Amino acid sequence: MPEHDVRLQQLTVWLHEQLDQLFRDHAWGEVPEGSLTAASSDASFRRYFRWQGAGHSFVIMDAPPPQENCRPFVAIDHLLASAGVHVPQIHAQDLERGFLLLGDLGHQTYLDIIQADNADGLFADAIDALLAFQRLPMDAPLPSYDDALLRREVELFPEWYVGRELGLALTEAQKASWQRISQLLIDSALAQPKVLVHRDYMPRNLMQSTPNPGVLDFQDAVYGPVTYDITCLFKDAFLSWPQAQVEGWLRSYWEQAQAAGIPVQPVFDDFQRASDLMGVQRHLKVIGIFARICHRDGKPRYLADVPRFFAYIDEVVSRRPELAELGQLIAELQAGARA
Repeated sequence: MPEHDVRLQQLTVWLHEQLDQLFRDHAWGEVPEGSLTAASSDASFRRYFRWQGAGHSFVIMDAPPPQENCRPFVAIDHLLASAGVHVPQIHAQDLERGFLLLGDLGHQTYLDIIQADNADGLFADAIDALLAFQRLPMDAPLPSYDDALLRREVELFPEWYVGRELGLALTEAQKASWQRISQLLIDSALAQPKVLVHRDYMPRNLMQSTPNPGVLDFQDAVYGPVTYDITCLFKDAFLSWPQAQVEGWLRSYWEQAQAAGIPVQPVFDDFQRASDLMGVQRHLKVIGIFARICHRDGKPRYLADVPRFFAYIDEVVSRRPELAELGQLIAELQAGARA
């Protein structure tokens, strides 16, 4: 029997024990007959299931050790909840085996429902939640977005996208160019004021719920650049918005952040430049990650979203002369791959 089926059997036994306890604790009576269905899969090794029965609904996270570790999820869940952010309630946990029984935040992500006529309202709610956790004091034992982490991320691009997806090796001149570009992006990120950073704050990880939004997938949170999450929100893997609209949302966030005492750059142009460069660092990382998920993990579907990230980079390069060298390098690599 495949390993994951054995794991699902273990999870099912554990789940029924936890539901028995939960129903007793809340005096809900006997545990009803329920159904266990796949709720979603992840680019990682995590899986999610939904249990439903007699009007009750819960989500179960299956995070198999040693590939996954539930502890950061639990710690950051409590941290965000302390700021009034709507995150799943943790009803039961088995950290050794990687099982969590969670409250259900609903069936619809922002990605499922967002469109031109409701985006302003949904993003306004997302900004409110973002400001709530950016106001938290930075005293939890979280890692920092330091030079080493930023560099490790950006190096995914030459290693996995250029090397594995395009099958190219950088020339000496291209390596020197890449080093200059990387340093510019890393220096810009490190120069920014720091806050709590979710690291994947995008419509796919926000649920339409009451209160809105429900926030998911926060287990990789760090302390890092103030522009990171807001840039992520509008420059998503699955949705693109007109640049003028993005600039309007960014300005709205920037004004609210200033009023809330979040340490954003005091001049909007400086904030927007930092956001642009932060976005480019992330886009290069994501292109590398999607290539790695394809070539290492055998999940090629993510590569279909790579052109969107190159489009984001092209748009920023067209407005930022200091990134002309990146535009040139990408053009050379794409020509090399065609040849």
